[in-house]
Amino acid sequence: MTTMPSTMRSAALVIALLVSAPGFALAQAGGTPAPAATSPTAGSPAAGSGAQARVEARIKQLHAQMRITPDEEPQWNQFAEVMRSNAREMEEAATQRAEKFPSMTALQDMQSYEQLAEAHVQHLQKLIPAFEALYNAMPDQQKQLADQVFRTGSERRAQTGSSRSQ
Repeated sequence: MTTMPSTMRSAALVIALLVSAPGFALAQAGGTPAPAATSPTAGSPAAGSGAQARVEARIKQLHAQMRITPDEEPQWNQFAEVMRSNAREMEEAATQRAEKFPSMTALQDMQSYEQLAEAHVQHLQKLIPAFEALYNAMPDQQKQLADQVFRTGSERRAQTGSSRSQ
């Protein structure tokens, strides 16, 4: 088994954080593997289908955990589409970085990582309003359930020191 250089692992981590942005930024929880679990092939051409599959699995999991109702489907669909779009964009950025990595200087490596981090923030800025619309459409009891789903994930990450979604 070959290992990735640390900068490629960093890129994979950034992808992981974005793909699991609700888990990272909004502290979601779950019992299945995170959509953002990194792999040695992250950033490779074949990684795209796996990343999208993980995002779809996470979307399905959250839908069930938060007990999304038919009335909430329009807001849910917006939120899910932002998750999908963010994942595609972040994967593309990380793939581009990985392609350039062999010839990057240390300074270019840091600048590239900064660009990924900035992209992550921009994606969160799109994701949070989509989640807010969904959350605001929920009755109080369902909001409490969503709060617990997200709180549990945050607590698990705090206990394990992990930044990836559960």
